[in-house]
Amino acid sequence: MNFKKNIPFSPPDITEAEIALVGEALRSGWITTGPKTKEFEQLIAHCCGTKKAVCLNSATACMEAILRILGIGEGDEVITSAYTYTATCSVICHVGAEPVLIDTQCNSYEMNYEAMERAITPRTKAILPVDLAGIVCDYNRIFQIVENRKHLFKATNELQQTIGRVVVIADAAHAFGSKRNGQVCGEIADFTSFSFHAVKNLTTAEGGALTWHLPEVVDDEELYRRFMLYSLHGQSKDALAKTQLGAWEYDVVEPAYKCNMTDIMASIGLAQLKRYPELLYRRRQIIGRYDERLKDLEVDLLQHSGENHSSSGHLYMVRLIGKSEQERNDVITKMAERGIATNVHYKPLPMMTAYKRLGFDIKNYPNAYARYRNEITLPLHTRLSDEDVDYVVENLHDILSKA
Repeated sequence: MNFKKNIPFSPPDITEAEIALVGEALRSGWITTGPKTKEFEQLIAHCCGTKKAVCLNSATACMEAILRILGIGEGDEVITSAYTYTATCSVICHVGAEPVLIDTQCNSYEMNYEAMERAITPRTKAILPVDLAGIVCDYNRIFQIVENRKHLFKATNELQQTIGRVVVIADAAHAFGSKRNGQVCGEIADFTSFSFHAVKNLTTAEGGALTWHLPEVVDDEELYRRFMLYSLHGQSKDALAKTQLGAWEYDVVEPAYKCNMTDIMASIGLAQLKRYPELLYRRRQIIGRYDERLKDLEVDLLQHSGENHSSSGHLYMVRLIGKSEQERNDVITKMAERGIATNVHYKPLPMMTAYKRLGFDIKNYPNAYARYRNEITLPLHTRLSDEDVDYVVENLHDILSKA
């Protein structure tokens, strides 16, 4: 077998279109938050079927921002999955709330919804489900649960009072462009946080967006203004507004944070957004090719599409049935020796030092560990050729046949 290929895991797909728009921003003399960022926000909202979107410098900033605007902090609890990247949980810690980690369902990457329901207490203020790999969670079930437990909810600020129950905040870092039950990710949860990091389907190098779908009584413009204050030091005018004639003066209404998106980042995003339908189509082609060529192996594959859902195709996650953690790691090493970069999504949070120190123990999350121990993520990106996909599959077949 020829082992001369070099297949990276997830390089960004950047073309002359992105380069041209970045050049346009650089030549304009306006490179921080400005007109291109505002245009990008409007287009994100349009794609998600929402009235507004806010773009910040990361999905993490988006999640932390909404926790803070909701007034969630010390004495509160926020529920999330044990099977996720640290960003989902670290924002809970940042605001001083207590994270409550839930095991996955048996043979699933989604939270155990029965355990989630049991975990809701009068201190619970929010739930952070994770749309892993771009597959949207069962939000119908989640909303049914928070309605069932509504009698326990105790609001501590005006926005919480308006929503009137535990708030559902989707960690949709992987899921821009996903759908479930005819709804687009971004209009399903109360709040939805997207990532535009370099490895994501749609990138701005770094960056993220937050959308919301709330009762009509919520003033969307006022909520957007709160995000702007949060992201720009609590300053009452952004830099663009201050350039208007005679408009230098501003106030600082709270000692806030600095996490705005720049026009350089937004320029990349605008070009990516225009290309996004073709990028999604190519990802779905690659997934179909993988699915067809791996069906005779002893593996468990994610279902990226079905009767009521279609994912963004962000990750191609494969479980090597019957393999141990060490055997999975050996496969990763052997794939790397053949020029194929693979990954693992994810090592559950209770296995990480930071979360062990908070008292979490992986023994209490057997389903999450079972999913992790033999999971391997194959390359899935739009720079892969059909020949590259076949090379990955042929080598995985060969390695597993000799294991």
